Formats: sequence, structure tokens, C-alpha cells
Amino acid sequence: MNKLFNGHAPRRTFLADMGMGFTGLALGAMLQREARGHGGAWAPPTGEPHMPPKAKSVIWLFMNGGVSQMESFDPKPMLTKYAGKTISETPFAETQDPEKLALARVAAPDGNGNQRNKLYPLQKGFKKHGESGIEVSDWFPHIAKHVDKLAVVRSMYTTDSNHGAQTQFHSGRHLNDGNYPTLGAWVHYGLGSLNENLPQFISIGKREYWNKRDGHYLGPAHDAVPMRVDPDNPLDFSSPERPFARSSQEIGQDLIQRLNNRRQLEYPNDPAMAARIASYELAFRMQSSIPDVVDFSQETAQTQAMYGIDKPHSREFGMQLLGARRLVEQGVRFIQIQHGGGGAGAWDAHGKLEANHTKNSLAVDQPIGGLLEDLEQRGLLDETLVVFATEFGRTPGSQGSDGRDHHIYGFSVWMAGGGLKRGVVHGATDEIGFHAVEDRHYVTDVHATILKQLGLDSRKLEIPGRKRLEIDHGRPIDQIIA
Repeated sequence: MNKLFNGHAPRRTFLADMGMGFTGLALGAMLQREARGHGGAWAPPTGEPHMPPKAKSVIWLFMNGGVSQMESFDPKPMLTKYAGKTISETPFAETQDPEKLALARVAAPDGNGNQRNKLYPLQKGFKKHGESGIEVSDWFPHIAKHVDKLAVVRSMYTTDSNHGAQTQFHSGRHLNDGNYPTLGAWVHYGLGSLNENLPQFISIGKREYWNKRDGHYLGPAHDAVPMRVDPDNPLDFSSPERPFARSSQEIGQDLIQRLNNRRQLEYPNDPAMAARIASYELAFRMQSSIPDVVDFSQETAQTQAMYGIDKPHSREFGMQLLGARRLVEQGVRFIQIQHGGGGAGAWDAHGKLEANHTKNSLAVDQPIGGLLEDLEQRGLLDETLVVFATEFGRTPGSQGSDGRDHHIYGFSVWMAGGGLKRGVVHGATDEIGFHAVEDRHYVTDVHATILKQLGLDSRKLEIPGRKRLEIDHGRPIDQIIA
């Protein structure tokens, strides 16, 4: 046995002959590290958190197109008071100081992301809710019922004034910089599995061409698994075209595993091969586990109604969020759900903002409220971090007669559960919602907060040859952490 483990090739042969597949590869890497000795050298993650975690899972809700901050979670009555006046005609002319506007990095100049100078009044009313008295737009009455569970951050900013900001919010990097791993990929890279029969990183909802992948230089093994909330067709290529006995599938799976293991001996450092092996093995297990997770016949009519599944306008998103709750219940680590994908995104209200946000809020408000209520009553909210995010906000000024343009200088997100404070507001924009002026946060500060709650230190996740910038790591928003 000692002779067997003295060289790398015999060790790999031993593991392959044992038919251990991707698990064997992981064990092989661990044995190699032991053989080299640690000596302070870089080592890949062990799958264990770096610090005691406060959360186990993340449900990441992303609104494509750009939600208006001043008509959702950051009311600005000065917009109505000075409606129709140019910004230069109001007491807020300094908001358009060129130095303050220099934040934008333009990917390709076009008609989007421009300054809109004539102030546009609020299109929806606000009310205070809960014991915290946090103001929430009347477009979100179901979320408002749970405002005492939320940590609202009103001081976000980003730098991409076009829809590459969808990718920027997920990865922290501007598209001009190239492709970088997303937050979900880093979480997948850093932490081990909670359920070996289910993927640990799932994506639900349509994603655009600039935002389709996650792993990038971490490798394809860390891409999200795309899933539909449909028990008859939850995954691409998840079932054979004709009836196929389980025993026959097992024979085929065994053959594929043996062939892959032999190939792995020839190319032991091929990340695509490792990802392929892992995907085949996981896909085989998921054929039975995934359809069961998205089979809502096991849920009561009352629970389904809580998510708005009984209403046409909220049925699709409600099913996605109920599926997300069932997935975290079964041990899935990171679920990113994108609402309104397609083109620029459904929330991109360059015109007819009132009609746009009325329609979209009806689609998402009750499902999100239902998710928060359901997680709480099942005792899952404390260990599940729910995030409501969007790529950027909308301009205080009008675009055309009834719309708002893209706005990167100040916008809002909120988070709930996962060891965060409840019923708090952090940060602020100026009086017309133009600039984040108090406790400003770049998008990676949200990432850093989530990683901290999961027990991960992003500086311990770096890999050789890929030095990350300080802004990539961000800084946790400690003011909202309980």
C-alpha cells in the first residue's frame, strides 16, 4: 500500500479503479496536498466555512431592467414638489456636478444611461409599515407586510450605465474588464454540498447572452444548473426520449463513469473533464430528485395561494419562489432567480413607467411576500438569506413624457434573514434620489455581506494567477448584520 501511494499516477489509478468518479478526484487532490506538505502553499477550498456561518442558503431575487428606487423603497417627495422643473432650476443643481457624474464607464455609447434633467413626479404613493415604520411603495403591499424582516440598503451604486450592469451586479466587474465568476460561483467553489442528490447552485429564469455563465475562470463545474419549475421537464436532457428502465440507465451510467475515469488518467488536470464527470454523475441522481422537488401536489392549496400561484399575473414567479423554498429545504445552497429576463429586462421603464411597474410588481410582490412568510413559519428564514436586487435604478428626471432612464449613482436593494438585522434602513440618497450620499456601497459590498453570513472569506478563495482587486472583495455591510 505504501508503494502504491508514493507516486501520483498509481494513486490516480487506484482511485479510478475504485470507480469513485468525481469524489475520487477530490480525494486524490487531498492526498496530493498531503504528500506535498502544506508549507503555507495555496490549496483549494476544503468545502468547510472559514468562520462560523449564520446562514446556510441564499435565494437571490434579481429584477432585470432596473427597478425605480424612488418608487419602491426610497421615497423622494421632492420629485413631486419640483416636478417639471429642470434640476438646475431646483436647490439640487449640484447633483449634476461633472466630478460626481464621472462614475460611469461607458461600454458603447448609445441612447441609454443619459442624464434626464426635467424632474418627474412620483408615480405611486408610499406608506409607513410595521413597527419599524419603514416606508414602502404602494406597488409592494405584500412585501410591506414583512418590512420588519427587511434590511433595506438605499445607497447602492454601480458603474455600467447599460444592461451589462446585470452581469456587473452578479460578478462585481464591468463588462469592459472581461468575464469574471459570479457570486453564486464563488459560493459553489468555496462550500461543500448539503445534498449530494441536488445541485448546489441553481439558476431559474431567463438570462441574457452577457449573463449566461457563472464559473468563467473557476471552471464550468461552477456554472449554475439551469432549472425550470416544471415536474415534467425541469432540466434540459434530464429524461430519455423513450421509456428506459432504471437498471439499464445504471448500466449506461457505470460504463460512462469507467470511460471518463480512464480519460481522466490521461488528462488529470483538465477542468472540463472534471466538470463533465461531475455533471454526468449529478444528472443521474437528479433524474429522480429534481422532479420530486418541483412537484407541488405535496403542497396545500393554502400554501400555493400564499405565493400567488392561484392568480394569472403572479403564477409563474410564485411557482419559482415556492420551488426555491423547497430547494433550500432540501439543502440547495444558492438559488438565483431572475425576473423579467429577455432583451434589456422587463423593468426597463424608459416609457410608461406607471404601467410597467404596475404590471411587474403584481408579478413579484405576492410571491416574495409569500416566500418570506413561508420561510419564517417553517423556521427557515434565520438560515436562509433572501436578496432583492436589481442592476441599477431609474433617473429622477423624465425620459420622454412618462419614463425614467438607467441610473447608476444611487439605488436600493434589500436583504432578509440569514443572521441580518430586521426592520432597518441603511444608507441614503440625496433629496431627489440622484446620488448615494450616506454609507455608499458598491455592488460587491452585497457580495461580501452574503459571503460573511455563509462563513466565507473571499480572500481565502483566490486562485493562483488570478489576483483579485480590492473592489472585487467588497466589504461586508456590518451595520445590517445582527
